Amino acid sequence: MSKIKTEHVFTSESVSEGHPDKMCDQISDAVLDACLKRDPHSRVACETLVGDNVVMNAGEITCCDWDSINSEQVARDVVKQIGYDHEALKFWHESFEYISRIHGQSPDISQGVTQGQGLFKEQGAGDQGMMFGYATDETPELMPTPIAYSQRLLSDLVKKRKDGTIPYLRPDSKSQVSVRYNGGKPVEITNVVISHQTDDVSLDKIRNDIIEQVQQVLGPTGLLNDRTEYYVNPTGAFVLGGPFADSGLTGRKIIVDTYGGVGSHGGGAFSGKDPSKVDRSAAYFCRYVSKNIVAAGLAHKCEIQVAYAIGVSKPLSINIETYGTGVIEDIDLQRILESGEVFDFRPAAIIEKLNLTRPQGWSYQQTSMNGHFGHDHFPWEKTDMVDELKSAVGEAALNEKQEPVL
Repeated sequence: MSKIKTEHVFTSESVSEGHPDKMCDQISDAVLDACLKRDPHSRVACETLVGDNVVMNAGEITCCDWDSINSEQVARDVVKQIGYDHEALKFWHESFEYISRIHGQSPDISQGVTQGQGLFKEQGAGDQGMMFGYATDETPELMPTPIAYSQRLLSDLVKKRKDGTIPYLRPDSKSQVSVRYNGGKPVEITNVVISHQTDDVSLDKIRNDIIEQVQQVLGPTGLLNDRTEYYVNPTGAFVLGGPFADSGLTGRKIIVDTYGGVGSHGGGAFSGKDPSKVDRSAAYFCRYVSKNIVAAGLAHKCEIQVAYAIGVSKPLSINIETYGTGVIEDIDLQRILESGEVFDFRPAAIIEKLNLTRPQGWSYQQTSMNGHFGHDHFPWEKTDMVDELKSAVGEAALNEKQEPVL
């Protein structure tokens, strides 16, 4: 059983939609959205690179209506939506050079992940590897406190930028929140860091305005106090940002995308990948399972790991860790998961359960804006399996109490 530290400080960061890496994630996912809209069976592995006055796409895409998709226009629309929409930013949607090096998916991979093809005739995993999902009851989102609050801050600042409340804000920004825990519970926010691209205005004004917003957003948590330290644009001016100042790549913010460093990570990025790639779909499903376990009151925190072999539908392993907070033994919860009666971890079943090839009310591009988890509009955030879990746990406990048949 894992021991809980008496006291420690944990820090997580978030990056905004205007950060060059997140811009790449959004462009890759916008291409995926365009493909799935035309062909739900599309196979997409789309990478994006941005730099000074250039956007480049590369990767493998198989889509029955690919010729109707203008990937350059997709990229320009995303850049404009983010807010890089005028020349003063040095990089904007009308000016950059666009390069595409996209081609079809390898038939060797396709046969292993397409229903009815390959050795096992059932849709297999799009790659080997292990994926993780995590949930904790310390916030309403069932997310770790530092990443949840970092996300809330950036979401608020994006809103203030786009509605003109703080008109001098520019798209590129980061947030960072440090939380002190005592006995496993968050007790105070020790410091907050905001680095935000702006127009050329007074640093004092920037700091006063942003600290006011931080206090409005995080004040209701009760974790801010007189000891909380604020660092706003700590190096001074932050006028030049985005791809003009720094390059970006798809998949370079995997900790920001997940749980802020809490728990484990299998190493695979999400954006630009269709749901046959278990790097993405299985990580979403592990979040779904772990969140339902916590929502059912079966543990205060929970981490799920699943592993696959490429082309094979059945998971190689499923592991659960509740860090000593479970109401029953982890091995008993693991048996429930392995049975497949409540949750089916086969790739085709995951895609069907979460409707990952036909998004409704959400888009893959949205996942690339402020983290993939903790936002209710995504299907893997639903807690619709609570009753089934409670029933399965009750039956397992009942079976343990029964006398053996001689």
